[in-house]
Amino acid sequence: MKDNNSYSVFPFAAIIGQEKMKLALMLNAIYPAIGGVLVMGHRGTAKSTSVRALADLLPLRQKEPLVAEMNINERSEQIVIQEAHDEDSHVPMVTLPLSATEDRVVGTLDIEAALAHGRRSFEPGLLAKAHGGFLYIDEVNLLDDHLVDLLLDVAASGVNIVEREGLSVRHPAKFVLVGSGNPEEGDLRPQLLDRFGLYTQVTTLTDVDKRVAVIKNTEAFRSDPVAFSQQWQAEQQKLQKQIIRAMELLPEVVLPENLLAKTIELCLSLKIDGHRGEITISRAARALAALNGRTKVTAADIREVAPMSLQHRLRKDPLEKIDSLQKIENILTEILPVS
Repeated sequence: MKDNNSYSVFPFAAIIGQEKMKLALMLNAIYPAIGGVLVMGHRGTAKSTSVRALADLLPLRQKEPLVAEMNINERSEQIVIQEAHDEDSHVPMVTLPLSATEDRVVGTLDIEAALAHGRRSFEPGLLAKAHGGFLYIDEVNLLDDHLVDLLLDVAASGVNIVEREGLSVRHPAKFVLVGSGNPEEGDLRPQLLDRFGLYTQVTTLTDVDKRVAVIKNTEAFRSDPVAFSQQWQAEQQKLQKQIIRAMELLPEVVLPENLLAKTIELCLSLKIDGHRGEITISRAARALAALNGRTKVTAADIREVAPMSLQHRLRKDPLEKIDSLQKIENILTEILPVS
């Protein structure tokens, strides 16, 4: 049960619209190996609110100490860079500012102190703080490419390595990377786009009733966050149980070979480079099946996750008249028709 000081995060279940974005985030929470989410779209469409709300919704976890391995001139030792807490804590949600330096992201080494005195000299960065949770980057398309590349490398490997002149530190850094941005301000390079697992586009709601509901919920939460959160508590608990059950069920979920073959056929038809497309679809489809309480992936699961797995991986053709999302949907209908 939460105390009154814990109701500072808008309830995930109360977020109106943006269903694809919310689904992509939940699938990554269930199966982090999907590879994160890139959300592009208009400002003020609940991007950061959704990430923060999902992190708050996930079950509390027992905080364990984060141990790093430090090597100084071929001499190795282990150091604790984050202490454990006595009480269970929320899944971390760390926001990376655009002004962040590489040292602040990966951590700082005091080379002189380590080499001269052999004492602990590593100050953990944002990657250590995000371990076991979410790392969120707003306006990711404005972040330096080398930092984006570094973050994607660590997110994929689950290990952060810092090396400086004969001194190295490595520690676990397992997190779901979520980037968001406005495409009007530029896009990521294709090589970086491809490294994100899922991609969703969000737009401003145009349905009047939904926009009214957004305003009502926003004002009710601002006026009395405790009362508003308690109003949504039953829905939050229902959704939390569904996600926990999906996490437990995931190892049992199988993808039939015929559907895997259809997935590969889809990627080949769309001329997707490499194998990340079908790998992401297979992982996301398994997570979706688990979310729906099933141990077997269906064609409907593939149809649901394929667009968000492939849209950012399509080769850009300036002469192409058809929308990329529509192109995926058209070929999906041919390869996996709705029965």
